[in-house]
Amino acid sequence: MKLFSRRRLLRAVVVWCALAAVTAVLTVRERRRMEASAVAPASTSVAGPLDGPTLLADIQRLASPAFEGRRTGTAGSRAAQAFIIERLRSSAVAPLFDGYRQPFAFTHRSIKGLLLPSRPYETEYPEAANVGGIIRGSSKAERFIALTAHYDSFGIRDGQLFPGADDNASGVAVMLGVAGEIAKQPLGHSLLLLAFDAEELGIRGARHFVQHPPVALTSIDVVVNLDMVGRGDENTLVAAGAARHPALESAVRAAAAGRSIRTVFGHDRPIYKAGLVENWTHSSDHGPFHDAAVPFIYLGVEDHADYHQTTDTAARIPAAFLGEVGNLVLGLLRNLDR
Repeated sequence: MKLFSRRRLLRAVVVWCALAAVTAVLTVRERRRMEASAVAPASTSVAGPLDGPTLLADIQRLASPAFEGRRTGTAGSRAAQAFIIERLRSSAVAPLFDGYRQPFAFTHRSIKGLLLPSRPYETEYPEAANVGGIIRGSSKAERFIALTAHYDSFGIRDGQLFPGADDNASGVAVMLGVAGEIAKQPLGHSLLLLAFDAEELGIRGARHFVQHPPVALTSIDVVVNLDMVGRGDENTLVAAGAARHPALESAVRAAAAGRSIRTVFGHDRPIYKAGLVENWTHSSDHGPFHDAAVPFIYLGVEDHADYHQTTDTAARIPAAFLGEVGNLVLGLLRNLDR
């Protein structure tokens, strides 16, 4: 019996070692594949209508103490909604919902609440709201492209402000900047502009939208989701989604060409292909759209030391990188439209 148990244990060790070795090889190969996919930065970027300092000013405002970290259901969240609505209205973007808002409610259950006496297990959020606008297309008005970004963050915890500058005031700022340019020269498609609430609480806003869409989901040809697009620490932007929707890659490459930032493709393949390189397919607001069979491109940066920290401030976002991302997104939408 003892010998039999030792043999079983030895077999288990061999199997686990083999799996670990295969996973390590897959991880290295995936990282190399991502590096090989890169669109190299141009030495001199092509001029574009969006500039970094203007986009950064919106991040500075959204990440300021006046917005209290934009936690769902708080006064800071309502202030952020009002700010986004005013920006959409000033760009002559029509409301997608009544008063631009799509209200919803949900109950959040926290595993940490089971472990920490100071944290509740269940929290009711009766006053969540997505914000949405629409720019009608010039030739294919009944077909849609969606540009999305969540505006919520973690609010104030134990007296400390979580500004959420990169995550995700940066995505909202780029979305608003792009909206202003598209409003001047609309696409052929109609453009949906969606600022989602409660992404940090389980992607609730995007899930609610997909469950209660104001337009048929089958009429949305592609979703471009912006989440953490401001930190240019490595001067690299990641485009996820092309592995699942290869036809979209050429549009991203064309938009990235001539920009002074580096764009790589990845974070969109399963573990049996990518090893331990994280799969971002369900990590942000594009996830519910993917589950509803709507193609997506997710643009973001790799996690950094300030991710989900009180140090995620606007001061750490380089304006030049942000401006390049904004013009890339603008070019991407026009490429996808064509």
